[in-house]
Amino acid sequence: MKHTAIGLMSGTSLDGTDIAYCTFNEDYSSWIFKIVKAQTIPYPVAWENKLRKASEMNAQELIKTHVEYGHYLGEITKEFIKNNQLNDPDIIASHGHTVYHRPENGFTFQIGDGSAIAAQTQCTVVCDFRSLNIACGGQGAPLVPIGDKLLFGKYDYCLNLGGFANISFKKQNQRLAFDICPVNFVINNIVKNKNQEASKILFNNITKKIYHDPDGKIASRGKISTLLTDELNNLDYYQKKPPKSLGAEWVEKNIFPIIKKYHNMPLQDILRSFYEHITCQVNKTTKNNPGKKMLVTGGGANNKFLMTLFKNKLQLDIHIPGKNIIEYKEALVFAFLGVLRLNNMPNILKSASGGYKNNIGGGVFEGK
Repeated sequence: MKHTAIGLMSGTSLDGTDIAYCTFNEDYSSWIFKIVKAQTIPYPVAWENKLRKASEMNAQELIKTHVEYGHYLGEITKEFIKNNQLNDPDIIASHGHTVYHRPENGFTFQIGDGSAIAAQTQCTVVCDFRSLNIACGGQGAPLVPIGDKLLFGKYDYCLNLGGFANISFKKQNQRLAFDICPVNFVINNIVKNKNQEASKILFNNITKKIYHDPDGKIASRGKISTLLTDELNNLDYYQKKPPKSLGAEWVEKNIFPIIKKYHNMPLQDILRSFYEHITCQVNKTTKNNPGKKMLVTGGGANNKFLMTLFKNKLQLDIHIPGKNIIEYKEALVFAFLGVLRLNNMPNILKSASGGYKNNIGGGVFEGK
């Protein structure tokens, strides 16, 4: 049976909303998928600023923003469907934008009211995928492993490099998955805070606004500080066993204070050291596990210098797919989570996210 679905994804980097219109066909217990059309809608400055400060809002402001952001997601999705001359999908599956993720305290909150999206689009909407798993004692993350298992099962490892690095792999007949470490969430913050220095390095003293390290060009000019990398690698999180997950709050509390201590270090050396930290943590995760073939997706897969470090230091066959999969795999998988939800099939694995059972996660809102 063929299903059409739109996946909506907003990551911690706040570069915009990923929208992917996908088709799925179940064929003898295997799934065939296609990304028909995908696009990243950049955030207007007002929305970027509002989302960045959402965790500081009082209760009334946050609820109001939750509803308004749902209407915004509905509006851009409706425009996406219209502009690309697409038929209404069977379902829209929205991740929302994470404001709080505190599984240790029993809650998570992704804003983007599903009823508002449904009202705007007149389509069936599934959202709030994480809450049920947390209520069942899990981490509420990662959610992508069911997609890795059913859509990308030919790979031994599926690594996504977005705001955070998260990995999924099969071990002893179970799908394990967890967040490894921060990636672009920290890299972009470092560059943004040292924008003038970044401009000098990249553009010969011409000042431009730089929000990321293009192709790793800044880090590639730096030297590794073992003091910085050792301090990062010794954080308690890296000694914990999965299931485990990371959020912006953890970075604010643990990573940024360490980076701040080295503020007098040249930008290129700070970034080079952080790239080394990422590589070290990914290597630590994979070196003692079976399997050699790794799929790498997310914005970090476009970072040529980081990929060179991976190829030189990881004993793995690294596969970097086409642009649609690199950039829209998470939106694709959320579309798939929505399809599974409407078919009453488990879409969150306890082996990956924790908790006492697999979950059929997500609240449903009928738009028609």
